[in-house]
Amino acid sequence: MNSTQLKRSLLSLALLSLLGASLHVGAAEPSAGAQKAAAKPAAKPTKAAKKAEVKAPVVVPLAEASAEQLEAAKRAYLGRYDCEFKQSIELEPHATAAGYVDVKYLKQVFTMKPVLSSTGALRLEDVTGRTLMIQIANKSMLLDTQVGQRIVDECLHPEQRTLIDLARAAAAAAAASGIDLSAVNGLGITPRVEKP
Repeated sequence: MNSTQLKRSLLSLALLSLLGASLHVGAAEPSAGAQKAAAKPAAKPTKAAKKAEVKAPVVVPLAEASAEQLEAAKRAYLGRYDCEFKQSIELEPHATAAGYVDVKYLKQVFTMKPVLSSTGALRLEDVTGRTLMIQIANKSMLLDTQVGQRIVDECLHPEQRTLIDLARAAAAAAAASGIDLSAVNGLGITPRVEKP
């Protein structure tokens, strides 16, 4: 090795040792107390605090409700719905926007726009596009439209229970009077047989 190469090697070593020393000066070891504090997890909220915590609805600017939307909102059953697996949902009018309702499920609140469908079902469409609630005569259900599955099903409002009881009473009265209901399906549509 000649003297020029030796000088370069020594200069490289000197620079590396200076660079390494400057890196260690800024990185002091944390104290034992700081290490324990960092390792300790944060305190968990109590069960009462978890129950009291209800997520606020996502803030989306709401358009002024049309006459059709206001009419549809009148048809939404407000209050508590008892659902399958001992779950429940709550519907209440939106606090500031007429024609909208808030659907509460677990700790979530969905702001919904009521829409009447051509079949008579009431669709409550989430303004964020995430969920959809369907209200028909004999039950309601909450759906996750992004995943494509039901969140909760078999939800009954007291008004729906009344309609179910009335339908059962009407069927029993029809059967007692000798009317054959076997050709009538659950939608109230009687099939018609056309003669050739």
